[in-house]
Amino acid sequence: MSERVAVVTGGGGGIGRATVERLRRDGRAVVFAELDADRAEATAQATGATPVVADVATPDGVAALVAAVDSRYPAIDALVNNVGHYLAPTPFAKSSPAHWDALDAINLRHVFAVTHALLPKLLARGGSIVNVSSVEGLRGYPVDPVYAAYKAAVIHFTRSLALELGGRGVRVNAVGPDITQSLQVDYSTVPVELEDRWKIWAPIGRPGTPEDQAGVIAFLVSDDAAFVTGHCIPTDGGTLAGGGWFRIPGTGRWTNRPTNP
Repeated sequence: MSERVAVVTGGGGGIGRATVERLRRDGRAVVFAELDADRAEATAQATGATPVVADVATPDGVAALVAAVDSRYPAIDALVNNVGHYLAPTPFAKSSPAHWDALDAINLRHVFAVTHALLPKLLARGGSIVNVSSVEGLRGYPVDPVYAAYKAAVIHFTRSLALELGGRGVRVNAVGPDITQSLQVDYSTVPVELEDRWKIWAPIGRPGTPEDQAGVIAFLVSDDAAFVTGHCIPTDGGTLAGGGWFRIPGTGRWTNRPTNP
């Protein structure tokens, strides 16, 4: 019961792998779920964490993850619900029930299912849950309103669960990344002009990295965040703070009219 144990979903790449690596460096045992067997093995070999090849967007995948945790640890003190995916941009008028269901399963329903299944192990010791949402859950997103709605639902679930569990020793927070180099966005292949646009969009002047996200997640599950619960931390390089403002290239000035780099 004294061993610090974290469970991470989607731990084979991007933010998930960076989180597994960071939590292992911080001294935690880690069990992680990953759909892709090759990525699961690579992360396990690199970190010494325990892999579970499973799709947590399905009941069988959740059951496999819980069984793996049950076989090793009587309790855990951290759960990171990282799995999520952005499908093709789909305006609401062109969306369909199939699109809604796909986004639901991978961005929201599994957060409920994994948290519900592992909650007894968190309550047995006390600890922290971190849900990976998106900055799009904190602002309007006309490119795909359904995706934004599910990400907003993750944030509201985070706040509500924090109220329910605060008196029982479990903190609940979320992070809201903007575009981050990950399995979905590989910045080694994007056009140069997209990277240039980050110098306009983000006060920090670059896209995020998985390590940027993992650092905030590691803080939220640590004792340093013992008085932090019920919040979504925008891990976005400042894009949300800027709203519709853009940096003018080569200057320190900002404009509310988009400017080409």
